[in-house]
Amino acid sequence: MSTQQNTPAPSPSAGQEKPGRIATLAALNALEGAALVIGGVYMLAVGLFGRPDSLQQAEMGGLTLVALGLIPLLAARGLLLRRSWSRGPALITQLMALPVAWTLLRSQGGLIPLGIVLAAVAVTGLVLVLDPATTKALGIRGPRTTPDA
Repeated sequence: MSTQQNTPAPSPSAGQEKPGRIATLAALNALEGAALVIGGVYMLAVGLFGRPDSLQQAEMGGLTLVALGLIPLLAARGLLLRRSWSRGPALITQLMALPVAWTLLRSQGGLIPLGIVLAAVAVTGLVLVLDPATTKALGIRGPRTTPDA
């Protein structure tokens, strides 16, 4: 009679050392997620305690930013745990950041430096998430090839 333990299955590359690019990608996603959540909480606070143009827009905008901030935060956690599913949300986060960065870069004044930073973070995140070594470290297999018949 053998005893079976209910332990979660380790990720495909659990025995290997975690590449630095995974930690960097996770940190970038966490940074973006935290920025979204902070922005959302700020919008909620302005909506509740300030004098917004539209209370309803401030509250919905704040809740939307908080909800959107959870996506990269969950992706960052999944990346640190080397879960293959985390690559998709991490990629989507970087792709969504690019038009926001472009809009900030086309604005005036103090938003331009923020656009430069966001663009640099998004491009760096894209390079890291699309790197074949990242794919391998997350245990994602490439496309299957079939033998010629």
